[in-house]
Amino acid sequence: MFRPKVPTMPQPTGLTTSPAVVEPTAVTPHAPAPASTAVTPARNRPAVQLTPGTVLALVGGGTAVVLVVGAVLVSMLLAVALTATSVAVCALTVRSFIARR
Repeated sequence: MFRPKVPTMPQPTGLTTSPAVVEPTAVTPHAPAPASTAVTPARNRPAVQLTPGTVLALVGGGTAVVLVVGAVLVSMLLAVALTATSVAVCALTVRSFIARR
């Protein structure tokens, strides 16, 4: 029930044909198509339109990202500080035990 099913590749039967030989052909360049005479006017509209709502959303999103990244970095720093403190306390304890002997 839980055994993997390994697909089997079917073996070719009968005679196989050799691949077809591809012969090179000459490439003849053709003249480019004539350019159209009607030119569309360029738009003076910016590619991205920023409305007050989108600006507010961007500022809010950026603030949220900064807060989350800051919280992660502060928690990592706190974890390192706690680890260093506990290692220092253990080292002092072991040193005091060794000094008593």
